Amino acid sequence: MKNLTRQVRGQTQKELVKLFDRLAQRHSRWEVWADFVYMTAAALSNAVDKAHFEERETDYLAIARKYSKAELEAVAEMFALLGIGMDENPDQDFLGELFMSLDLGNQYKGQFFTPYSVCRMMAQITGTDDLKARLERQGWVSVNDCCCGAGALLVAFANECTRQGVNYQTSVLFVAQDIDLTAGLMCYIQLSLLGCPGYVVIGNTLTEPSLSLDGRGLIPQDKGNVWYTPFYFRDVWHWRRVWAQMDMLFQDSPKPEPPPLPEPVEYNTTKTGQLTLF
Repeated sequence: MKNLTRQVRGQTQKELVKLFDRLAQRHSRWEVWADFVYMTAAALSNAVDKAHFEERETDYLAIARKYSKAELEAVAEMFALLGIGMDENPDQDFLGELFMSLDLGNQYKGQFFTPYSVCRMMAQITGTDDLKARLERQGWVSVNDCCCGAGALLVAFANECTRQGVNYQTSVLFVAQDIDLTAGLMCYIQLSLLGCPGYVVIGNTLTEPSLSLDGRGLIPQDKGNVWYTPFYFRDVWHWRRVWAQMDMLFQDSPKPEPPPLPEPVEYNTTKTGQLTLF
């Protein structure tokens, strides 16, 4: 196997790839990557989301049984290095770039992620000019990427908010969707580690688009395919969901029987690009 550490950026990624190569001696490279991503995502989800805990914990343990104790320690080290790398430089697509550097895109479904520099440009031109004005009118905004991949576009948007002096952790709800489980969970992990409140939906955007019971994406229609970030459970977002539920309950005049819940609405689609503010 060729030395892949020369193709990655920074010491943290190099150390992570060394651990990856060690695990890939006994397992396939794609299997190692997919398992690492799922176990990391499940660990983050299970710390806060009790509604999906049992199923995801079962899947986590099934994956863990394939690896020795030493290998599981290597997986834990990879998770730690990922956190360190994103803490050192939040303004990057850590997992997406690593995925491409490992040449995994050619091995699985021909996936190729948009370079982060392009994502930064797209984030700058998609609705950020009037972001503060929107926040003054609405209090907070939602941003949706309907084909998120590893989440580079949403990561770039979060960093653009920071450059504009906007606290995205309290002012922006991040909504993402991808048809591929591993890609979607890469996005979920990066949003979670950046402290982005929101969720990632796993599913086909064309045939099963993300739906929301409220008009702003706070309460998604969850069929077990929604991964909520830890910051989605922060008090400020909890109370916004409570108020959204109250609005849904009392939006109609009183009737002899309780009104049915409104039909789920599809998130607004953009006419200018992949990223949508609503």
